[in-house]
Amino acid sequence: MAKIKKYKIARRLGAGVYEKTQSQKFMLSEQKRAKARTGRPKRPTDYGLSLIQKQRVRFAYGVSEKQFRNYVNKAMASAKIGKTPADELFKTIESRLDNVVYRSGIAKTRAFARQLATHGHITVNGKKLDVPSYLVKEGDVIAIREGSKSKTVFADLAERLGSAKAPAWLNVDAKKMTVTVAGEAKNPEAFFNFQAVIEFYSR
Repeated sequence: MAKIKKYKIARRLGAGVYEKTQSQKFMLSEQKRAKARTGRPKRPTDYGLSLIQKQRVRFAYGVSEKQFRNYVNKAMASAKIGKTPADELFKTIESRLDNVVYRSGIAKTRAFARQLATHGHITVNGKKLDVPSYLVKEGDVIAIREGSKSKTVFADLAERLGSAKAPAWLNVDAKKMTVTVAGEAKNPEAFFNFQAVIEFYSR
């Protein structure tokens, strides 16, 4: 996605949507835009606020509307067995292969993580997978395909993994350059409101 389009989306949904817009440069540009505005800003409706929350999650994780709706339906159905839909939606979307590649530090952005997976550079339990939406589970081991390790993009991977701040549910072995799923995702970022997303689709 072009940088200009990402900036436009981030202005509407918040800087936390994309990694590239979480920069001082973007913040300064937004401050200048705010000072240049005239008149009173429009106050969004309750529907508009819920839509923003939904779009924040969808755009940040790079999921299509159809696929996102499937995740939501699955999460809402979990209420029948006593689970919390908002928590289940978070766990599901965090379990995507591209997100795990990003969270572990293998890729700096989710978009680049999707590209690595799509091009077949990533393996799960020793098998090459080119489906970014694949949902990993506890015990799965994510690594770089042997034939891809010589690629320039992975030249400093061990060093990057060693300094990466991966979540507790991912065990990163910098020496072996592997990532093991040790449990379920927990504690979503404050920027995302998964309960508001469930409420949006429950209207």
